[in-house]
Amino acid sequence: MLRLLQIEFIKLWNNRASKVLIISYFVLLTSIALIAAIKFDIGPVEFHLADQGIFNFPYIWHFNTFVTALFKLFLAIVIVSMMSNEYSNKTIKQNLIDGLSKKEFITSKVLTVISFALISTLFVFVVSMILGLAYSDYNEMSIIFSDLEFLPAFFIKLVGFFSFCLFLGILVKRSAFALGFLILWTIFEQVVFGLLGWKVMSWEAAKAVKRFFPLESMSNLIKEPFTRLSAVQNIGQQIGEDMKFDYHVYWYEFFIVIIWTAIFIYLSYALLKKRDL
Repeated sequence: MLRLLQIEFIKLWNNRASKVLIISYFVLLTSIALIAAIKFDIGPVEFHLADQGIFNFPYIWHFNTFVTALFKLFLAIVIVSMMSNEYSNKTIKQNLIDGLSKKEFITSKVLTVISFALISTLFVFVVSMILGLAYSDYNEMSIIFSDLEFLPAFFIKLVGFFSFCLFLGILVKRSAFALGFLILWTIFEQVVFGLLGWKVMSWEAAKAVKRFFPLESMSNLIKEPFTRLSAVQNIGQQIGEDMKFDYHVYWYEFFIVIIWTAIFIYLSYALLKKRDL
């Protein structure tokens, strides 16, 4: 398996566009630290973003995983390009001629997907720990290591999303079309949800069904963190708005995304096995 992974990383690193995207992605993850330096001085009003509690433990695990997940499109481009390059450069055919089975080929891609997700998770953990220790008002060990459920949620979310991108790359063969299909699928899920709530069932029932859509299930793993901020809570109380939401990650949300991940990997293999290369 290590040999398969090594082959993939050599391919990616020798591709200039992939190299730039990968480096840009991790630079953007590091740029979260720049949020701490944001200050607004408007006359007598001084606003320091880090003082609003976004880097407090354990909230930082929620905030950082949610924000960094927004940058996953960079690696999504790398993954679909990885597959399109295999077809355009005919390296997939050469790999198979050299003795690599189709199962090993898919395994190498899945290992790459998992590696990207794992490295991203470890990166976020290290950056969050550094920022938390520097800016958090709460440094007790029990508080620091609470809410760590968002890290495995982040990992599973990335694995699921990248597996979907891998499947699209194999299905469409062209990176631009694969990314276009990804955007269309995002719209499709919202359209289906709207039709279900409007014509078929109640909106509450439609929301329950929507949780099982692939991209929606991945999104549900890490819910928005902004309404957890004390400043937002205070504003909500002043205008009479109840800002108490459920931010926890539940086992069935993990399970739904893991099932979709398995489906995408299986479909990728089945499609490659059936296709005449």
